[in-house]
Amino acid sequence: MMRSVNNKKSSVDYMILTLLVALVIISVIAIYSGSGQYTNSDPYYFARRQLMWYIVSFGIMIAVARFDYELLEKWAIYLYIFGVMLLLYVKFFGVTTKGSQRWIDLKFMDFQPSEVMKIFIVLYLAAVLKKYGTEKLSFKKSIPVVLKTMVITLIPFYLILKQPDLGSALLIAVTALGILFISNTNYKMILLILFMMVSGSSLLFYLFNYHQELVAPYLESHQMGRINSWLNPNEYTLNYSYQVKNALVGIGSGQFTGAGFNQGYQIQTGRVPEAHTDFVFAVIGEEFGFVGSSIVILLYFLLIYRILSIALKANNVFGSYICVGVIILIAFQVFQNIGMTISLMPVTGIALPFISYGGSALITNMIALGLVQSINRETKEYMFSST
Repeated sequence: MMRSVNNKKSSVDYMILTLLVALVIISVIAIYSGSGQYTNSDPYYFARRQLMWYIVSFGIMIAVARFDYELLEKWAIYLYIFGVMLLLYVKFFGVTTKGSQRWIDLKFMDFQPSEVMKIFIVLYLAAVLKKYGTEKLSFKKSIPVVLKTMVITLIPFYLILKQPDLGSALLIAVTALGILFISNTNYKMILLILFMMVSGSSLLFYLFNYHQELVAPYLESHQMGRINSWLNPNEYTLNYSYQVKNALVGIGSGQFTGAGFNQGYQIQTGRVPEAHTDFVFAVIGEEFGFVGSSIVILLYFLLIYRILSIALKANNVFGSYICVGVIILIAFQVFQNIGMTISLMPVTGIALPFISYGGSALITNMIALGLVQSINRETKEYMFSST
């Protein structure tokens, strides 16, 4: 029997840590440059606060990494119920900002329960799907799996959608589907779900273009405006398309190497609102050009690749499902945020992970990486303690 004492002491994966340090540097630089229009008295205000949140979230990530993730399999249902209770609390007593009721006032910060719900639903779905084993299920046996996944997902999806927060609701739905797709659900069932998704999306696209009166009652006015501005951007350049139009101009003017740090015209003149939060990629594109944007995307690619490699080596399917859930959480946020910045996707409130300003989202993403590192640590200990 072989044992490795050194492996037990290693709670942090050094490749992930290196990538996070790079993202910290990019985040602080981009937030400092993008928040100048809001910080006349203290130009370092948002950058300093983001650095503080990074320090706090690093500590949380390391604590989670040292925790035995397998214990969460039994706790997953309670965490899920707790998350739903938090969403219900927000519905009745939450803080309203800019027309959305998404936050709980904790005095020292505004806490957004939909963020931690993303982690809770990954854990609960991983625990539920693990019970069905690893053998491929028949089409008939896949039906209860799909129905159970739908019920688990629809409750938080509905509560978050009504806040309203379409971006986070979609993120939870996509994550649930992704975990379901890599489970042992029958491939014919997967194809049926994909067919229904494509058909439903086509129907919605048609209704938005030709019969909006049938869709409008189910969406908030600003959600309708954002979708309309995505479909017909030239008609909404003075309101809903204003951010995207100026972000595109800025990114285009950045060309290959960018205008230089703190030199982006669109950013520094305030033509891209919320440039340090949702539209932080516009800062990178305008001031650091194609080179800076490519480096950011490469860092995300390497991070996802590393998590995937950990998922493939995990010592049980529960850990693999968690890793896949984290991959989807990160990948979808990156795709949606960059996509909306360059007008490929409608504008939502999804931030660029690890770079956009904000405490709740950053802590959630760091908890997710802590879980991945816990899985990696437990896998290493299992490998070195086996005969």
